[in-house]
Amino acid sequence: MSSSDRSHAVDVQDSKTYEVRTYGCQMNVHDSERLSGLLEDAGYVRAPEGSDGDADVVVFNTCAVRENADNRLYGNLGRLAPMKTKRPGMQIAVGGCLAQKDRDTIVKKAPWVDVVFGTHNIGKLPVLLERARVQEEAQVEIAESLEAFPSTLPTRRESAYAAWVSISVGCNNTCTFCIVPALRGKEKDRRTGDILAEIEALVGEGVSEITLLGQNVNAYGSDIGDREAFSKLLRACGRIEGLERVRFTSPHPRDFTDDVIAAMAETPNVMPQLHMPMQSGSDTVLKAMRRSYRQERFLGIIDKVRAAIPDAAITTDIIVGFPGETEEDFEQTLHAVREARFSAAFTFQYSKRPGTPAAIMEGQIPKEVVQARYERLVALQEEIAWDENKKQVGRVLELMVAEGEGRKDGATHRLSGRAPDNRLVHFTKPDQDVRPGDVVTVEITYAAPHHLLAEGAVLDVRRTRAGDAWEKRNAARAAKPAGVMLGLPGIGAPQPLPVAAGSGCGCD
Repeated sequence: MSSSDRSHAVDVQDSKTYEVRTYGCQMNVHDSERLSGLLEDAGYVRAPEGSDGDADVVVFNTCAVRENADNRLYGNLGRLAPMKTKRPGMQIAVGGCLAQKDRDTIVKKAPWVDVVFGTHNIGKLPVLLERARVQEEAQVEIAESLEAFPSTLPTRRESAYAAWVSISVGCNNTCTFCIVPALRGKEKDRRTGDILAEIEALVGEGVSEITLLGQNVNAYGSDIGDREAFSKLLRACGRIEGLERVRFTSPHPRDFTDDVIAAMAETPNVMPQLHMPMQSGSDTVLKAMRRSYRQERFLGIIDKVRAAIPDAAITTDIIVGFPGETEEDFEQTLHAVREARFSAAFTFQYSKRPGTPAAIMEGQIPKEVVQARYERLVALQEEIAWDENKKQVGRVLELMVAEGEGRKDGATHRLSGRAPDNRLVHFTKPDQDVRPGDVVTVEITYAAPHHLLAEGAVLDVRRTRAGDAWEKRNAARAAKPAGVMLGLPGIGAPQPLPVAAGSGCGCD
């Protein structure tokens, strides 16, 4: 948030401020943009960065995929309790997957919470906050099925030039380590026309990169009876003028068909990048996980993608220490990693998800064994990622300039951007003005395991509509508008930089 936003948030008299804290996967990040949009539509103003709970409304958008998720939540709620006592009128809301799961216990353990809502009714947040204020008692409302597709709700996008676009919610898989289907429900697909209309509207606002989002994104079409619906959607995105980059996350190997590979290869604005969760390289463990593919099938998909898109960067999710995993099973995972040559891997030590079959399986692996295997896997993947990045040295790439991705950019006088394959590149700051969303052409001169450097002069700068959108947004903030004067928040059910990573929970 800019300094003008901070001053605006605290200077406008009678404005109520809000803070949304997000945990978990991209779906939660997307939902939090909607929650922020709902609150701003109701008249709230975003609290300054670093306010640490010093807001009129604090919303926790929770994740339930880690064993200690509830401990984290209650610890954070506990720290807010004395602050709420000192601040009459402050409200606390808890939503997301943990709220969906623990609906009956949150208010009992933290009676100072005002609102508990689930994954299916995020559009009700302003109404529930107002009801809690008027009735002076906690409001707990959990819907068992989706009330409104998230993309029909107002949004406050974090990026002016890149956006999430949700194409489905829920999941039809039954992986034994994953609680998401129980909390997000069965897969529900959006109409293709609605998706494309949202993308076209975003492009009209200056967005040049979109990420199609779904719990199992390439299963899109199962709800509407069209097995090729996802590949058709990718091709339709290719026909949208002004849309420069299309990504998607996260697919499932079971549904990754040849028509999707062909659509990726033949649609110029679909980026040469794929995040494909493997989870394990052991057929025995994959069977216990209730994954519907085996190592040979997974590596076969990787081979097909590389044959069709030679420059594709492929990333994955891997779980180490699943119940019953033997040393031989783990060696099979290492073998698969060597064969797949992932450019990056999001690695997780198995964590019990209460309510999942795996949590009560026999053969739970001792922590020290899991840790040792995890360190071996990370060391191998670091070596492979570095080798793969070294192959980029000497290539000339177009980067979309990013905002906030280079933590050392200020000290190094560099800027940062994303290559078409989503690799992070730090490049020398050119003499001319370059804005987030603009495109620069650079030559890669150095490779590290997690980023690339372009240390020479920038070869070309292309100013874009996306950069214009970023500039317009910041100019509007600097103008310091008068803000919204509040009596009561309005109510009513209305109307997303992409990360090409997995869901963060290893559940895809």
